[in-house]
Amino acid sequence: YENAVAERINGILKYEFGLKNTIRNIEIAQKMIAEAVNIYNNKRLHWSLDLKTPQIVHKQYDKQPYKSYAKKAA
Repeated sequence: YENAVAERINGILKYEFGLKNTIRNIEIAQKMIAEAVNIYNNKRLHWSLDLKTPQIVHKQYDKQPYKSYAKKAA
């Protein structure tokens, strides 16, 4: 399961934010990744969060908890 979450995020970064091609300049790569993370957390609406951004949900977490997909300890 843990790998599925990582693969989902990698797919989003690759195909929604154009990061699937090799970026040979480290500074450009870092800027592109920082912008993708910013958009993902602050602008991109998520179905699993009732079409809210992670940032909004994080600020409201104590008011309305969302389902956690974290693995439970055995």
